[in-house]
Amino acid sequence: MVDALAVVTKIVTEHRAIREHVKLAGDTVNDIEAIFTLQRTQSDWSQTSTTALIEKRDQLLQATSFLEEGLKNHFDFEEGALPPLLGKLLMKAIVHEHHEISGQIASAKATLANIEFEGLSQRELLSKRSAIQQNINSLGHIVEEHMQHEDAILNMMKKALEKNTA
Repeated sequence: MVDALAVVTKIVTEHRAIREHVKLAGDTVNDIEAIFTLQRTQSDWSQTSTTALIEKRDQLLQATSFLEEGLKNHFDFEEGALPPLLGKLLMKAIVHEHHEISGQIASAKATLANIEFEGLSQRELLSKRSAIQQNINSLGHIVEEHMQHEDAILNMMKKALEKNTA
C-alpha cells in the first residue's frame, strides 16, 4: 500500500505543475489581448506590431508544446501506474479523457501554426485573435476539468491509503 500512496501523491503533485503550464498558456493569450487592444488604438498596422504578434503566437505555440510534452509524460505514467489501483472501467474513462485532451492540444497547435498575421485587416486580426483565445480557453478548461475528476478520485484514495498505513 505504500507504493500506491506514493503513486497517488506523485500524480496529485504533477497536477499542480500542469496547472502552472496551463496558466502560462493562458497568460500568453492575455499578452496577445493586450497587443490587440493597443493596436486597435492605432490607425495603421506597423511592421513592429505584426512582428510582436508573430512573437506572441510563437510563444503561445511553445507554451502549448511544453504543455503537450508534460501531459504526454504524465499520461504515460498514469496509464502505467493507475490500472491496478483504479480498475479497468475507471481507467477506460481516464484514458478516454487523455485522448480528448491530446486532440484538443493538436487542434490548438494547428490553429496557432496556421495563423499568418501579415497583410490582414483589423477585422481579420480580431477574428484570428478570437480563434486563438477560443482554442486556448477550451484547452485550459478540458485539462482543468480532467484534473478535477482525477484529483477527486485520488484524494479519496490517498485518505484511505493513509488510514491503512497509520
